[in-house]
Formats: sequence, C-alpha cells, structure tokens
Amino acid sequence: MELRKINITDIEAQWAYTKELPTNENGLTNPYNGVSYDEYKEKVLPILISYEHPVNMPDWFVPETYYYLWDGNCLVGEFRIRHHLTDALRNGAGHIGYSIAKKHRGKGYGTIGLELTIQIAREIVPEEEIYLRVNKDNIASQKVMLNNGAYKAGEDEEHIFMRIAK
Repeated sequence: MELRKINITDIEAQWAYTKELPTNENGLTNPYNGVSYDEYKEKVLPILISYEHPVNMPDWFVPETYYYLWDGNCLVGEFRIRHHLTDALRNGAGHIGYSIAKKHRGKGYGTIGLELTIQIAREIVPEEEIYLRVNKDNIASQKVMLNNGAYKAGEDEEHIFMRIAK
C-alpha cells in the first residue's frame, strides 16, 4: 500500500477516479465529475498540481496537495492535505479530506490511507493538531478517524469535528 502525490505518470488512473467521484459526497467536493480525459490532461491536472504551490489565488485559498492511495496497481482512494487553516477551515473542513472508491469501501483502505496521510500532514501543517470534519451520518469515516487516534472536539447540526494530535 502506498500514497502517491498527484502526478502526470498516473494520469489515466487519476482521471478515471476523478471523473467517477461525485460532485459532493459526504462533504468532499469534486467539480470535475464527468470530465473528459483531454480536459483532465490539459486543464484539470495542471490546476490540481498547482494547488500545492498556488499563484494568483484568492486570499481565502490555502495550499493543498492531492495524494492517491494505491494497492499494487490499483488506485483505491484520494486524500487531500490543506497545508494550513484559515478561520473558515478551522471551523469547517479542516486539514484533510478523503474518499475511497465505492467498490473498495469496507476493506480498511480508509484507515490505512488516513494513517499515511497523517504522517505527511504532521510534517506540513503548522497547527498543533490535525483538524478533520465528518458528517454525522458517515459512521464509517468516523471509525476511520477514531482508528487513527482522533477525538471528538465538537459538533454542529450536520458535522462532527475531530482532532488528531501531531
């Protein structure tokens, strides 16, 4: 099992994952659902790669790096690390967002992928804790976070806010 940063070499698998990922599933947004291969190659991939070192972005934007979880030659999930938090992210989505392909859910990939992502995030994020948010009805993702040492730091009507010590 390995986590690979978004790259041109894995373009076909990354494109296939991105075009199938719903526009909004459990709070993880994807404006590129259904994108063609050519559009992904020419526009989307360069944009997603640029998010790690953004230029000319709005003030609210923070650097974000995309990673993909691979089991051998099979891409099974996507993990995103926001490098630091704004007030909106601190009280919202947090540092890490992720998804596991539907056909690979329930097999432990979320727990392993989040563990690997946390290892990287500990080196990137300046905050003392790693912030995560999960929908209250997403019990599987809550378990993934708890399996990685998260604790419940608060909640609102729709979400539970989790924290993991660096």
